[in-house]
Amino acid sequence: MTIEAGWNLDNSYARLPKSFFSSHKPTPVRAPQLLILNESLAVSLGLDVDALQSEEGVAELAGNRLPEGASPLAQAYAGHQFGHFTMLGDGRAVLLGEQITPLGERVDIQLKGPGRTPYSRGGDGRAALGPMLREYIISEAMHALGIPTTRSLAVVSTGEQVIRETALPGAILTRVAASHIRVGTFQYVANWGTVEELRTLADYTINRHYPELAADENRYLLLLKEVMKRQASLIANWQLVGFIHGVMNTDNMTISGETIDYGPCAFMDTYDPATVFSSIDTEGRYAYENQPYMAGWNLARFAETLLPVLHDNQDEAVKLAQEEISNYSNIYQAYWLEGMRKKLGIFNEEDGDESLINDLLSMMEKQGADFTNTFRALTVSKPDETGLSGTQEFARWHSRWQERLTRQKEENVSVSVEQLMQSSNPAVIPRNHRVEEALEAAVEQGDLSVMERLLAVLSKPYAYTSNQEEYCTLPEPSDEPYRTFCGT
Repeated sequence: MTIEAGWNLDNSYARLPKSFFSSHKPTPVRAPQLLILNESLAVSLGLDVDALQSEEGVAELAGNRLPEGASPLAQAYAGHQFGHFTMLGDGRAVLLGEQITPLGERVDIQLKGPGRTPYSRGGDGRAALGPMLREYIISEAMHALGIPTTRSLAVVSTGEQVIRETALPGAILTRVAASHIRVGTFQYVANWGTVEELRTLADYTINRHYPELAADENRYLLLLKEVMKRQASLIANWQLVGFIHGVMNTDNMTISGETIDYGPCAFMDTYDPATVFSSIDTEGRYAYENQPYMAGWNLARFAETLLPVLHDNQDEAVKLAQEEISNYSNIYQAYWLEGMRKKLGIFNEEDGDESLINDLLSMMEKQGADFTNTFRALTVSKPDETGLSGTQEFARWHSRWQERLTRQKEENVSVSVEQLMQSSNPAVIPRNHRVEEALEAAVEQGDLSVMERLLAVLSKPYAYTSNQEEYCTLPEPSDEPYRTFCGT
């Protein structure tokens, strides 16, 4: 007896101009097996957990069978990859459709690794198990941290191998996103489409993500403004938890403001603004300290695509775009400063706050202090565990901070200093050595229990419970820097 999975798919993207995508079905795999299912996410999507775990459900998650209502396609887009513009597209992803949730929300359901598409550019269109499990771990950790992100519904092994440097077990990830519209989507249409197609894409994006702008005669300029605000907030959130994306190309910046593409990403241990994890970022273009600037650069590229719809006169369009983009730095700085104040338990604003914050970060850099554990120690009033104690410089800073906290009235707010700090400073993050430990157990030994325990701890990063203690420890010292890879 077949159990209905609860799919409620629409296909609004498939009703856009045909040049925006290629209709394309996933390539079936030999022996799909469900490895992990995000049950709470499935329920929120209106899906039946038992049905997804059935033979038919696993076949759908593997691309061997299409869910009812699916209209599979691969999206076309372009992008600046490490500064170089090129034509791209979904080379190893297929959009099944858009699930309409019980709350009426519309989210993309995409398979990552289901075989070659018209945009594969010589690739095999497949994905290895390790990188797909990695995306599952990091994306769900980001969600628990309260940072806008794509989500992971399931990972299915394929029973087939993919060839990278060596033969690796293959897998398919089911990704859930507000949408997969990127800066690169607009770049593609602006470069190879018509002005009418560009307007169609912009209107679709507004109706889907910013419906409050739809009736405004200046809606395209307002779209630029709103996307800029969401991205400024997103990057500030990354910086506040020490997250380094690794590939901030324009095709990896969503218009919805969600984090997307968890390839060579990682979380910083020792605080060092120049930290780079990606094996392909040899020049440090996307180092931790550069992420805010690169977001601004990407947004400038987005603004360029909108010029034809901002104003009939190109000079006037350029002026409007430049005026808007010039506000980015201040908007980002405001989000970052607000977040850093919260990390230090500061409710109100004073002119000296930025200096107080930067002095702490400077000490952390000089002393090689751990980013997460330093703020965790301050949160639980254990300054001796910051890695900074024992110096006069820290003693003076700590006194300044304590004095600063006295210049605010907690009775005017709903939470205490301690509560504000705890809700702003995660006790745990996906430590790189813990992620690697989980992936090695899963891929090499077929043991998912290590990953499941890690996910359980990461699901409540602000809980400050005793079972998190072992996940706060640092890795053993190594002469080799930690490196991450794209998986393609």
